[in-house]
Amino acid sequence: MNVYWIRCQNNNWCPLSTLNLNQNHFDNLRGVYIIWYWDDQGNPRTVKVGQGFIRDRLAAHRHDSKIQANPFRTLYVTWANLPPHLLDGVERYLGTTLTPVASYVFPTAAPITVNLPW
Repeated sequence: MNVYWIRCQNNNWCPLSTLNLNQNHFDNLRGVYIIWYWDDQGNPRTVKVGQGFIRDRLAAHRHDSKIQANPFRTLYVTWANLPPHLLDGVERYLGTTLTPVASYVFPTAAPITVNLPW
């Protein structure tokens, strides 16, 4: 399944720490998200994947020590708006495919394959 991964102004990736979560865009926005940084070779290294109301989840992750473990790396985020019945399956696929460094238990739903943002 193809999903539309969001970027910020000028088609740049959105920095987690400075993203304006007060924008109307985030009102009742539910979906999946990926938080990552670029490694020294320019490859994305996934820190966290998740789902839910995007504004609430990203605001919480800004203060999560597991997410913010390396203060010298800029963390980026992207998200895709999805209907609730797809969230568990897409999160499961992203979690098992991207192997985030912030470990957690993935949903038990059957994985739903989606395109990656990079």
